[in-house]
Amino acid sequence: MLVDLGEAKKRAEELRKEIEKHNYYYYVLDSPVITDEEYDALYRGLVELERRFPEIITPDSPTQRVGGKPKEEFRKVVHEIPMLSMDNVFTQEELQSFVSRVYRILEREVDFTTELKVDGIAVSLVYEDGRFVLGATRGDGRVGEDVTENLRTIKSLPLRLMEPLPGRLEVRGEVYMTKEDFASLNRSREEDGEPLFANPRNAAAGSLRQLDPNVTAQRRLRIFVYQVVHPEEYGLFSQFQVLSWLRNKGFPTQGNERLCKNFEELWNYIEEWKEKRHSLAYATDGVVVKVDDLTAYEQLGTTAKAPRWQIAFKYPAEEQRTRLLRIEVSVGRTGALTPVAILEPVRLAGTVVQRASLHNEDEIKRLDVRVGDYVYVRKAGEIIPEVVRVDYSARTGQERPFAIPENCPVCGATVVRLVGEVAYRCPNKSCPAQIKESIKHFASRDAMDIKGLGEKIIEQLVDKKMIGGFADLYKLKKEDLISLDRMGPKSAEKLINAINSSKNRPLSRLIYALGIRYVGSRTAEILAERFKSMDNLAKADIQDLSDIPGIGPQIASSIVAFFRDEKNLATIKDLARCGIKMAEEESERQEGPWEGWKIVFTGELEKATRNEAENIVKYLGAIPSSSVSRNVAFVVIGRNPGSKLAKAQELGVKIVDEQTFWKLVDEAKSKKGN
Repeated sequence: MLVDLGEAKKRAEELRKEIEKHNYYYYVLDSPVITDEEYDALYRGLVELERRFPEIITPDSPTQRVGGKPKEEFRKVVHEIPMLSMDNVFTQEELQSFVSRVYRILEREVDFTTELKVDGIAVSLVYEDGRFVLGATRGDGRVGEDVTENLRTIKSLPLRLMEPLPGRLEVRGEVYMTKEDFASLNRSREEDGEPLFANPRNAAAGSLRQLDPNVTAQRRLRIFVYQVVHPEEYGLFSQFQVLSWLRNKGFPTQGNERLCKNFEELWNYIEEWKEKRHSLAYATDGVVVKVDDLTAYEQLGTTAKAPRWQIAFKYPAEEQRTRLLRIEVSVGRTGALTPVAILEPVRLAGTVVQRASLHNEDEIKRLDVRVGDYVYVRKAGEIIPEVVRVDYSARTGQERPFAIPENCPVCGATVVRLVGEVAYRCPNKSCPAQIKESIKHFASRDAMDIKGLGEKIIEQLVDKKMIGGFADLYKLKKEDLISLDRMGPKSAEKLINAINSSKNRPLSRLIYALGIRYVGSRTAEILAERFKSMDNLAKADIQDLSDIPGIGPQIASSIVAFFRDEKNLATIKDLARCGIKMAEEESERQEGPWEGWKIVFTGELEKATRNEAENIVKYLGAIPSSSVSRNVAFVVIGRNPGSKLAKAQELGVKIVDEQTFWKLVDEAKSKKGN
């Protein structure tokens, strides 16, 4: 076991490099070279080292990607070189005019680098001596907002460069959200009765500008980098060369760029990707065309808002007219009733569309859409088909208005609409539709990750009454599964093994899998870290939960309500009886001069983050507490202390300011022999 601080520091640095290398393989190259379990072991090893030796934590450690304190507002950042927007063209003729203008100004022909235009939000990233130190939005082009802590949560963004680079480096890129993650986010918001994002760009922008980095972390943002500021300092004189250089430094790039020697090659690239772009994991709405010769940029210059050395060719927005045959109502995991338009088949964005979301009854009334109408359909974010408008001129008078049914279409329960929500809900927790969706969520990748338990199998298991809840999964036998359609002995055995393997998932996965409203995967991690066991979490009250950074009153109320429901508690007991792990493994307890003390923090500290301060008191043997009681050793107050200060004064608990706290820490470390 490591006991020497120097040895621990060296080992931590080795682990950080190893973890960042595997982050690069996984998130940038999409080609992992180790298993998830091996990666988790590396990460846990680093977490444990930093827990035992808080002094060795660095800002660029992979453990510091998430969990910053919510900001009251974003600091303004002035861009040294303005982040200008792009002019757009929409036709072959307009693009030809752009190329001809470039040739005329430069008095020579030049090559162009073509890159797909990602539907995201532009950001600037600053590195000092190879370490990420600042990230900002474009803002108005000259002044942006400091979103450094939120950008740290993006796992594909390197916190340190693969190759050391002295001095200051600024690069620029695009933060985006994949189609799958965009669809998943909107499904969750629809279930929770929250407004939907119109497209991945809006979702990425809204996520990046969250005041709480913990919320950003749950949104699965990605990034592509495409520009180096002051490229000449690195011997870069070609945009095509820049992209290769960025990849070599460990930055994620699209990888679909092409060097085009003339207009014909340029137009062929645009035509090639017109349909092919729909197969990408992310949304694209065009092609960015850049003069490849970076030394020509100064001569070409800029307009007031856009550079003359690049242009965006925008593909036409794709909408199709078709007939709405009927409206069906689906029931989701939380019981939300969602109207779905069943359409005459129409080809849209590379696929045949027969169903489109109508979101809720309010949206149907806003559109005044009726069964039998001719409607225009598009794909939000190129993935979610939705009805955008009605062709009222085609009405014959035979069209029929629609209203949400009074009873659940699956179980017949009387539906309800809660105050302040747009969604109608089925209140019956035993509704087969809710059970199917809940089990689908329980088995999903970020939850219990039961590989092979797909939608079709879940439907059969529920319809045949072989399962009615989470715990029933762990009571299934091989012979039960063989009776299902398309399930042979080998497949059945493989699925049983996958179900059994899920019993040892981390506590955070189980918390997320339970489907507590408003509790995403990152919130589940925060809860697991704080409470260590399902039993402790079940006993927490609203105050305990609200005191945790990243847990607001809405989430706290939802968690408390969940654990007050006897059916939910019975489900958890059933899972425990099936052998599901209900607590984090106890790590080696620290011994120190503050052994057994309970210490509470309130307000914002200047010398360290809340997480860093709590790690230090753990190192000295104390227990960080989220609530004030008479058995607390003392309460540390920072700037703008909250209600805990009044509670401490009321109970007569010792109160110390931050300066006194650090003096006490130094004294305690001396006693411990550091």
